[in-house]
Amino acid sequence: MRVVIADDAVLLREGLVRLLTEYGHEVVAAVGDGDALVEAVVAHRPDVSVVDVRMPPSHTDEGLRAAVEARRRVPGTPILVLSQYVEVSYADDLLDTAGGAGGGIGYLLKDRVAAIDEFLDGLARVAAGGTVLDPEVISQLLVRRRRDDPLASLTPREREVLALMAEGRSNTAIARTLVVSDGAVEKHVRNIFTKLDLPPDATTHHRRVLAVLAHLRA
Repeated sequence: MRVVIADDAVLLREGLVRLLTEYGHEVVAAVGDGDALVEAVVAHRPDVSVVDVRMPPSHTDEGLRAAVEARRRVPGTPILVLSQYVEVSYADDLLDTAGGAGGGIGYLLKDRVAAIDEFLDGLARVAAGGTVLDPEVISQLLVRRRRDDPLASLTPREREVLALMAEGRSNTAIARTLVVSDGAVEKHVRNIFTKLDLPPDATTHHRRVLAVLAHLRA
């Protein structure tokens, strides 16, 4: 994959460059601020970008805002955000870009980088258009449930399947986790799409993204 990295911490940035290069990926740009990220995405059209939430000058949400701007300038460009902490409002802002652009969004805690296989797997899934969220991010987003729950019609098993979809799991991976057949998972997924009234003319992948967004905003 062709990758852009944006992180103002030189050690982490260079560490990511070395890690990705060792695993056969090409780092086309490694930058330290949000403006440079947007410029790199527009110039290189990478397969995926890895972006730190907090970058200069204020070290608050510059990376997130730059990621949103990059997806505005290059619609659907895959972005994997890394953060030291769970920032629920930042995750919401990023997810707002996912529904119309067909996914390609990830939000992981930086601790996940240490689990190399897990990090690389998440990066690949985001590059392929998936939505990958850290379990801790999901748990904190779900704390903010509204009274009007659009998921009320789902069965407990369908909720389990949807929660695993939110982690970016494939149907096969969900089947292994729940110890059921692939066919059973496919049936649950179809039921979820129907009960959430997701448009049948959309692609299956896009419907998965919309279902996950409904889950996180419920």
